[in-house]
Amino acid sequence: MNVELIFKIAGVGILVSVLYTVLKQAGKEEQGQLVALAGVVIVLMMVIQLVVRLFETVRTMFRL
Repeated sequence: MNVELIFKIAGVGILVSVLYTVLKQAGKEEQGQLVALAGVVIVLMMVIQLVVRLFETVRTMFRL
């Protein structure tokens, strides 16, 4: 597993939490929720790419 990916996910999480807190303090909680949702989508896209690579590797190993 790539350590760089873990740092990217952690970076997205920290950035999203800071932006959410700032927007919540400014009274714009709806925009904060959209930022949090966007962060979740970004991380899910990263994880989906890993899962696709895993399936391709398994398929190559078993020659399916």
